[in-house]
Amino acid sequence: MSTLELNKQLCREYFKAFLARDTAWMARHIAPHFIRHDPGLPFEVKGPEGVAQLHDALLPAFPDMELPLLDFVAEGNKVLVRLKVKGTHTGAFGDMAATGRKIDIDVLDLFQFENGVLVEHWALLDNLGMLKQLGALPA
Repeated sequence: MSTLELNKQLCREYFKAFLARDTAWMARHIAPHFIRHDPGLPFEVKGPEGVAQLHDALLPAFPDMELPLLDFVAEGNKVLVRLKVKGTHTGAFGDMAATGRKIDIDVLDLFQFENGVLVEHWALLDNLGMLKQLGALPA
């Protein structure tokens, strides 16, 4: 398997590990100095522990979360993934009480790898669309 294909496979595995809170996978495949750049988060996501913290912030709010992976573009040591975030808001999400509403938002995630290990991640989510779908903003 080429490095590009291996990195795409690691992205697929990352999303499965995230949903399952597979900290063993995270410890093996996410560098201790890993950083996720995400302007929509109120905390920093660093290392495998940060990814587990992100899971703990999101999955109680959207326990039926699905992450359909739509497209992969790989070049050099980076992989761009276009995906969706789908789920039902049945738990607290930050300061927002559960609404029972469904979300279906678009996401672009750019991952960078070094020697088969995830070192950096840039996340762009449709946070405005999500807030509208949750009823926090007018549609």
